[in-house]
Amino acid sequence: MKIAAAPVTGGTTLTDHAHDFDFLIGKWRVHHRRLKERLANNHEWVEFEGMSELQMTMGGHGTMDDNFVGLPGGAYRAMGMRGYDPKTQTWAIWWLDARDPHTIGSPVIGNFKNGIGTFDGDDTFNGKSIKVRFVWSCITANSGHWEQAFSPDGGKSWETNWVMDFTRVK
Repeated sequence: MKIAAAPVTGGTTLTDHAHDFDFLIGKWRVHHRRLKERLANNHEWVEFEGMSELQMTMGGHGTMDDNFVGLPGGAYRAMGMRGYDPKTQTWAIWWLDARDPHTIGSPVIGNFKNGIGTFDGDDTFNGKSIKVRFVWSCITANSGHWEQAFSPDGGKSWETNWVMDFTRVK
């Protein structure tokens, strides 16, 4: 598969954010670290492996990635979907989990600035309203770093609860 020629910094040299996710096109090995319990003052991390493969859609204004998440005690498949709005220069990101295939999570919305992608949204966790933040960083041609954080107090405090390190599969 040919990898698109694009800035490896998540669009830092572009004024149009349509190419923010070009770096992610292709196949990736993913090392996951996830808190055993979220929003429970828990500090025990579970580590596991996964795979991801991303392709562009909608003429370059969308992406779809197929994911294998090797969670101990219950590996599963999931799909990430992204859509770009050129009017607002933002991406919306949704998650569809095979364990509940009729429910798509609420989107997080944002873009990249100075090589860091920040995407925020509202969601629920255990029946309570929360804020969610995804952050992409440390992007190179062959690697990337992603973090998810939850805020139960409207963004005053954040708990990072899932970290993924991506390594391109040759």
